[in-house]
Amino acid sequence: MDTDHDASPFNRLPPVVLALAGAMFAVEIWFALNSSGFVAAMGPPRDLRIFALERFAFSGEIFDWMLETRRFPPEHLLRFVSYPFVHGSFTHMVFVAVFVLALGKMVAEVFSPVAVAVIFFASAILGACAFGLLTNDPRPLFGGFPAAYGLIGSYTFLLWVGYGARGENRFRAFTLIGFLMGLQLIFGVLFGATNDWIAEITGFLTGFVLSGVLSPGGWSRLLATIRTR
Repeated sequence: MDTDHDASPFNRLPPVVLALAGAMFAVEIWFALNSSGFVAAMGPPRDLRIFALERFAFSGEIFDWMLETRRFPPEHLLRFVSYPFVHGSFTHMVFVAVFVLALGKMVAEVFSPVAVAVIFFASAILGACAFGLLTNDPRPLFGGFPAAYGLIGSYTFLLWVGYGARGENRFRAFTLIGFLMGLQLIFGVLFGATNDWIAEITGFLTGFVLSGVLSPGGWSRLLATIRTR
């Protein structure tokens, strides 16, 4: 047991989790410095957040264009992994960062740093693909919730395995995602729904499924299961 009551809780956070959340904070700091006049945005004066959303958010329309023309410029492929770090507001970023720090810490206590990063970015990428393929929404996709939901999926997988090992009801593992989806439904009714939930639930499923392979010994268990069928 840790008896150092003066130790910072941030020292216990895995570096990969700190790096992901720190990148989100760094973008917001850049926005704040630009707004305060300490730094100047490149080109004519403009809202740097709007510039970042135009340049780095995921666009379903651009995605459709890439599929139709079979052209995949690097600056547009970058959007698949850059959109989780650009948010609509500081408050938006804080909510995402809290999820990443809290869920990421619990997942990283079991998974390797590389596995955590793979789950985060794979959830973001597949979430964006689902958003682009299943909607015709002209509104861009931005913010880290699809990637954060991937970490929720991994955490759910850990609970699912734990409940199963103890002979308990495994469906209890889905309580958190059920609660979050319920909240989204309520907010959607009250304030208007967006199609972001498609990317988020895809991110959750990506994290859950990938965890079966990326968890310690997961690949060996998967191969053993395939061989027995």
